[in-house]
Amino acid sequence: MANADRDRRNRLPPRCRDATEFMKILVTGSAGFIGAALVLRLLERGDEVIGVDNLDPYYDVSLKQARLDRFSGRFGFRDVRADISDRTEMADIFERERPLKVVNLAAQAGVRYSMENPHAYVDSNLVGFLNVLEGCRRHAVGHLVYASSSSVYGGNRRLPFSVRHHVEHPLSLYAATKKANELMAHSYSHLYGLPATGLRFFTVYGPWGRPDMALFQFTRNILEGRPIDVFNRGRHRRDFTYIDDVVEGIVRVLDRPATADRNWSAESPDPATSAAPHRLYNVGNSRWVRLERYIEVLETCLGRKAERNFLPLQPGDVPDTFADVDDLEREIGYRPGTPIEVGIRRFVDWYETFYGNSR
Repeated sequence: MANADRDRRNRLPPRCRDATEFMKILVTGSAGFIGAALVLRLLERGDEVIGVDNLDPYYDVSLKQARLDRFSGRFGFRDVRADISDRTEMADIFERERPLKVVNLAAQAGVRYSMENPHAYVDSNLVGFLNVLEGCRRHAVGHLVYASSSSVYGGNRRLPFSVRHHVEHPLSLYAATKKANELMAHSYSHLYGLPATGLRFFTVYGPWGRPDMALFQFTRNILEGRPIDVFNRGRHRRDFTYIDDVVEGIVRVLDRPATADRNWSAESPDPATSAAPHRLYNVGNSRWVRLERYIEVLETCLGRKAERNFLPLQPGDVPDTFADVDDLEREIGYRPGTPIEVGIRRFVDWYETFYGNSR
């Protein structure tokens, strides 16, 4: 073991010192909801993390900074302020840091916002992702894990959604960019042998969540005595996935680089696998919950009733989501399972502590 590695090992918490390999991992979107939670988990197990984020003002920058404050200055973490759509900047980061693995979570999020500002999705989700792919292939990254979305299932109404379903009918530009990410990653896996795994996340929620998500908005409005907007007149059914379960899925997948499927057939192609080292998995709770039930649990946790403003289904929205996670369980050994009663309770506790709301 080199002296630098030995010094680093001695400075790690005792529970991490039995590790035989310390990975340098680049995480884009490190100030984001999922990204910050992932960075914390990686640091806790002893990895070295380079966090890349531009603190985009799409939502409250102070919340993003508060997420970063949880681990800024912590041993093993370097905070890099950069926009992944900047080709020169990203090339410099990869050249300087030379990470062993990469998790790309940076993206312009939001289905509805993609109709207001489509160029932001092209810049971040397409141009930015290309810059990440180029950095990975030029520096022989051992595994790229990247965020996709349940939105890619689009017009598909066959439930539960399986990674083996063909997804050719996106209902929003956001969904189209995520499907494009899967195609781009596969091409790099095929051309350059880059191991890459795409994770389709299903409605992630929990402490430190995004203010544009329903749970955050519902909580704020109920506590402030304002009505909540309930789209599709409350008939939505969603596969809600707790943040800790998502992070666990990412870490387990990260530790198992994608490999080529030797049984893959070009005559009967499986969308989830490939002759190249590329793989897709759903990360969801593998059950659906009616939106009305979700709101009822929140009301119980807050001790207040919500005034509902029922609205029609919004353009770009998918009425129902339901993840088939059999592949994730069979190949990675993991199945998310936190019930909404637990997850919403934890979110409410965090929200009232962070924002100082009283009941």
